[in-house]
Amino acid sequence: MPNCWLYSKITKMKNFILSLLTLTVFSQISAQKTVVDIAVSSSAHTTLVAAVKAAGLVETLQGAGPFTVFAPSNDAFAKLPAGTVEALLKPEAKATLVKILTYHVIAGDFDAAAVVKAIEDGGGSAKLKTVSGNVLTASLKAGKVILTDENGNTSTVIAADLKSGNGVVHVIDTVVLPK
Repeated sequence: MPNCWLYSKITKMKNFILSLLTLTVFSQISAQKTVVDIAVSSSAHTTLVAAVKAAGLVETLQGAGPFTVFAPSNDAFAKLPAGTVEALLKPEAKATLVKILTYHVIAGDFDAAAVVKAIEDGGGSAKLKTVSGNVLTASLKAGKVILTDENGNTSTVIAADLKSGNGVVHVIDTVVLPK
């Protein structure tokens, strides 16, 4: 019987080591994904992916970063006036599309806790400088992060902290627009 006991212990140790290796591999795979990969893997972000491709920003957003992306869902794009998305995806609208998309990106890795801390440190709001050079204002309402664009329109973060190897993605329910 001692051999059975030893065999059982060795088997448990092998399983434990295999579990650790699997966990390590999955976390490395997750860490290697980019903010673009997160959007591409989401059926709720097909419009955003099409826009990023049309704007020529895929390579940039696959870069080292880190980036914080406030990613509008398909439903967020659907709130825009009829024909807006189609017009923005045309080659002649590329400069405008780039400005809108980069308004949704902040240089740095700001997870939800960092955004909330910035809001608290700012006395209830935080000015977030976007890659477009414009500003988004973040605040809290009923425990949710609210973004206010330069036109006074608001968007709510509906999913936070989708981490990647080059930053973090927060899903928002409305497209924010720079002036």
